[in-house]
Amino acid sequence: MLLAALVTVFSQPRADDTLSLRQVTPEVYAIVGELGNRSPDNLGNNATFGFVVTPDGVLLIDSGGSYRGARQIEALIKSVTDKPVVTVINSGGQDHRWLGNIYFKERGARIIASAAAVEDQKARSRDQLIMLSSLVGKENLEGTDPIFADKTFSAEMSFTLGRVRVEIRHVGQAHTPGDSFVWLPDQGVMFSGDIVYVDRMPGVGAQSSSNSWIAVFEAMAGYQPRHLVPGHGPPTTLAQAQRDTLDYLVFLRNAVAAFMGDGNDISDIGSIDQSRFEYLLNHETLAGRNAQQVFTEMEWE
Repeated sequence: MLLAALVTVFSQPRADDTLSLRQVTPEVYAIVGELGNRSPDNLGNNATFGFVVTPDGVLLIDSGGSYRGARQIEALIKSVTDKPVVTVINSGGQDHRWLGNIYFKERGARIIASAAAVEDQKARSRDQLIMLSSLVGKENLEGTDPIFADKTFSAEMSFTLGRVRVEIRHVGQAHTPGDSFVWLPDQGVMFSGDIVYVDRMPGVGAQSSSNSWIAVFEAMAGYQPRHLVPGHGPPTTLAQAQRDTLDYLVFLRNAVAAFMGDGNDISDIGSIDQSRFEYLLNHETLAGRNAQQVFTEMEWE
């Protein structure tokens, strides 16, 4: 009963910011940001983050989209525990996965990411900061300096923090080149980063690979998590993750392949009917761009 009460309390949106806290297990939490775009109100935190409270400190999955955004994340953590954030995992190279690193680094945390994610971060950091300056406001980016991981890995890494076993795997390119998933085997909890979107249409961009993304998703799903914390959206089930992300990617690639097979040109790509997924937020703005990107990918496959 106590756990149920805690879940109810922590599931309520906070009135003073754009993040909400969701308790997943007694020691695991999700921090759920807005599903829309980056804005001055959300400080670039338009994504889902997570943390694990251990006897030796807090493990944080993704540090937020700015210095101030990281401070906002820390405030939610402090509402649960007075233990400090000692380890931060960047699950990928998207801005809200890592640009808050400096805030936690200043407070003594070590930063972990795949080598591919760090390479992506370095390649896109300037463009990301320009974009954030436009969307979030230059004044809200004060202190947001790129800080990269202290510890990198190629394909996988595991460690124990305060008796909590943590496994990280980078299988390949998904939404970004360095996307990784974080697995807590004893809790049955999977943090997917940008490999999974729920309630929001996945974005297939120039930094993405729709084909590899499907394989990465399937590798993650092979763990059969009891609890899944996505990169966007609230904590969910594997079934919903498959419906909102995997099914969409498979559908889109099949639809584009058929479109190309009929000899159609990219200028007519908007004729592909994606109404099956119009229930996902951002369908109107992303569906056409996603199809264009997949068309461009498949021309070179």
